[in-house]
Amino acid sequence: MITGEGVWAAPGRVNLIGEHTDYNDGFVMPFALPHTTVATVARRDDGVLRLTSADMPGGAVELHVDELAPGGPAGWTDYPAGVVWALREARHAVSGADIHYESTVPTGAGLSSSAALEVVTALALNDLYELGLERWRLARLCRRAENVYVGAPTGIMDQTAAACCTEGHALYLDTRDLSQRQIPFDLAAHGLELLVVDTRVKHSHSDGEYGKRRAGCEAGAAALGVEALRDVPYEGLDHALARLADPEVRPLVRHIVTENHRVERVIAHLEAGEVRAIGPVLTEGHTSLRDDFRISCPELDLVVESALAAGALGARMTGGGFGGSAIVLTETSQAPTVTKSVLAAFETSSLQPPRVFTAIPSAGARRLS
Repeated sequence: MITGEGVWAAPGRVNLIGEHTDYNDGFVMPFALPHTTVATVARRDDGVLRLTSADMPGGAVELHVDELAPGGPAGWTDYPAGVVWALREARHAVSGADIHYESTVPTGAGLSSSAALEVVTALALNDLYELGLERWRLARLCRRAENVYVGAPTGIMDQTAAACCTEGHALYLDTRDLSQRQIPFDLAAHGLELLVVDTRVKHSHSDGEYGKRRAGCEAGAAALGVEALRDVPYEGLDHALARLADPEVRPLVRHIVTENHRVERVIAHLEAGEVRAIGPVLTEGHTSLRDDFRISCPELDLVVESALAAGALGARMTGGGFGGSAIVLTETSQAPTVTKSVLAAFETSSLQPPRVFTAIPSAGARRLS
């Protein structure tokens, strides 16, 4: 354990609605979880980046900052190393650091553990080296680290959520111009809970399926002559789909356009105080992710089906897909029944029991000491 100059934290996140829209210049609505990655950090002036983690085997990893480059051996240290690389590539003077990490963000659960790792690193170095970068700029640098250094073609949502979310709110983010609006999201005041069900099925954003979906969306935008699928109006969706010859691309386009519309519907319901009305919209989102985007899996579908059968108001998978977590909106009084139904469904199917917890909208990245 190092003796640091300070301690920082960055949270995992749940995406309430707006899945795979971020790399299509669309709308997303995440909120931060109380689960965080904590970094104890001290500057170095010898060009060495020394990384340790209480949660990863193998001991300390030492890297030289002037030798950092994309394409090296893959591992957890790519995420913080990528942040240092991105900062230095942007001509910010970072001469090295000792960083020790501890995390309560579940890995591989679709709750953005990688973005928490990136953002806590970026915020600590921004503070220690007095770089003066705004939160949204830190998020962009972290995305570049993940896209280029790590090689995962993710959008900007996860890093922005970790950097910019506030307690008691969901973050409405326009991923084209990065404009933000904090939307009050106090479920407890309405007698509601949002459960997160971690199926414990692992996924990886850097695998080929995520990249295929992104490439398909880009092909759809090109075929329709628009900069991004965000530019296809919901009212003109049928006309747009009729113009697409590729049957593989058509459902991807349908998901993105309808998902952007779902984000707008959820915001309208929340701002009108119609919190329960978002439940069916969440379920519609799952159907679209399952049938059009084709990134669900049997375990995620089982969560949704068993939760709805037990009286949940709505449910959907969240995150990149192919495993990870689902979210379930339920009356607080029904939460134990819904949880029991989901656990029983997994037991009946001879599956490893999922982890279930209540999601509480929490603060974004911050300095602790």
